Amino acid sequence: MRIYTRTGDKGTTSVIGARVSKDDARVEAYGTIDELNSLVGQAAAWLAEREINGSGELLEQLYQIQHELFDCGSDLSYADPKPEQLKVEASMAARLEEWIDRHEEGLPPLQRFILPGGSPLAAQLHVCRTVCRRAERRTVTMASSQACPEEVVRYLNRLSDYFFTAARKANVLLSVPDVEYARGANVFSRRSQTE
Repeated sequence: MRIYTRTGDKGTTSVIGARVSKDDARVEAYGTIDELNSLVGQAAAWLAEREINGSGELLEQLYQIQHELFDCGSDLSYADPKPEQLKVEASMAARLEEWIDRHEEGLPPLQRFILPGGSPLAAQLHVCRTVCRRAERRTVTMASSQACPEEVVRYLNRLSDYFFTAARKANVLLSVPDVEYARGANVFSRRSQTE
């Protein structure tokens, strides 16, 4: 099988049910999800190369997220999606919430905003978070003019929260403190942390 097809040489590509420009909002949305998936793979590869006590759960989650990002891209590739064709379900965002809650149990309380960084793994997960936010924005833009499965937007919104928490968890696993924003005030009250 040839990898190259030459069908896109004039700036168009196929989505399921249509031929569109390569800069179409739909292509931009699922292309950004593909970019995110590559970055998640990079974080997972970094983690898999090292023996870090307690990191197995995080690694398995990253692998599962890669499959779910493929599901998101698949759902967005339909020009006219039908419910029976879609793979992303509400239960996937709910599972992310469970993972976030589990990771938060062992984290120090937030007092200030934190900067992306700390350990190399946390820095990579913050890159995933920011690209996830861009994927969400691209998907919302697409949804303003084209058919878009709601659950994909919900999943991406929750996934960026997951990456924030996973980055903080990575710093804990590697015994590296989060980097607080020095010129910020204590914006997270103790009360909100315990509610």
